[in-house]
Amino acid sequence: MQRKDHTSVPPLQKGPHYGWVVVLVGTLTIFACLGLARFAFGMLLPSMRDALGMSYDDMGFLGTANFAGYLAAVAVVPFLLRRFSPRQMIASGLLLIALCMCGIAAGDSYLLILLLYAMVGIGSGFANIPVMVLVSYWFRREKRGQAAGLIVIGSGFAIIFSGFVVPFLNVSFSDDGWRVSWLLLGLIVLLIAVLAALLVRNDPAEKGLAPVGMTQELDYDPSTSRGRFTPVRILTHLGVLYFIFGATYVIYGTFIVTTMVEEYAYAEASAGMFWSWVGFFSLFSGTLFGLLSDKVGRKGGLMAVFAVQTLAYLLAGSRLGTLALFGSVVLYGVAVFAIPAIMAAAVGDYLGKARAAAAFSIITFCFAIGQTLGPAVAGIVADATGTFTGSYLASAVLTGVAVVCAKFLPEPCPAD
Repeated sequence: MQRKDHTSVPPLQKGPHYGWVVVLVGTLTIFACLGLARFAFGMLLPSMRDALGMSYDDMGFLGTANFAGYLAAVAVVPFLLRRFSPRQMIASGLLLIALCMCGIAAGDSYLLILLLYAMVGIGSGFANIPVMVLVSYWFRREKRGQAAGLIVIGSGFAIIFSGFVVPFLNVSFSDDGWRVSWLLLGLIVLLIAVLAALLVRNDPAEKGLAPVGMTQELDYDPSTSRGRFTPVRILTHLGVLYFIFGATYVIYGTFIVTTMVEEYAYAEASAGMFWSWVGFFSLFSGTLFGLLSDKVGRKGGLMAVFAVQTLAYLLAGSRLGTLALFGSVVLYGVAVFAIPAIMAAAVGDYLGKARAAAAFSIITFCFAIGQTLGPAVAGIVADATGTFTGSYLASAVLTGVAVVCAKFLPEPCPAD
């Protein structure tokens, strides 16, 4: 390990550190690129299915197209970040999402909407990876979990928003409600793209600042790990865990509203209310488990999150009625955005901020493979069985395995 000299302290700034401005814009970015672009999709699916005559597997492949686009973006983001700054990547990704959402609003062809939603996935990857990588630059270890946790709650606000707004627009505009929803979401994303272009800064040095946190720290050099762990080992371990998260959370997020409407006979507005509760409880998700991981370590934080998710999926697949379903919604919401927050902090802890962008892209690629496969497999199984129960129970088994897998994570070096 090499000690970095942080004894030269930048001039004291007045007011909050600009790092928290970056967090605020990051929260809005996640609200747009994942929250509106992905989690509002579950609310829009029932009315889109009726309008376009889609089957269950058609619905599943729409989600898969989005995640395939995300997967493609994740594969190239590390190379693009060598040429373009995070601010440029975030703003351009959000702009692409906005344009494609507006295109979906006007689309009449399933294949056209499939293509546009895949492009939305590409834009999501372009925006999401850089904004999470900024955590390692703007915050030191003891603050990374908290900062990343605050950023990921943007998706929770989007779930609440879509849970109320989409059913209202469907009632107000009848058969064209889903089109109006896509158009409104696209315009909101466009506004956030402008804010990101104006306010994001790529590094504290651009503002003459040091990162938020202790002014004395060690920076980890993987060549000095002496067998404790290697970068390949830690990336494989984190990648497997992130794959499991991607393959499981997305099944619930994509199909739970459809399950409520078609298997539990809920009205769309009632299902939207349930989905809004997911959003409400998810507001505590990233911050709660991010702070927990700052205190007890990333390993303990990951084990806790996967345990909560396991119980949520078991309740969803139990078919025990409304009470069990509500319990599932609460637990899913409380844990849903914690894993990305912990992972964003973990790559900086284990591999140092200089390698954070490449490391986060690699494990996110594993995550993207999982979430690409999840909706397609669940849709095919539902077409064959007429229910999503089997998919929820299979998700519980996988997250149970993840609890055990997380137990064997090594501790990072006492470094940056």
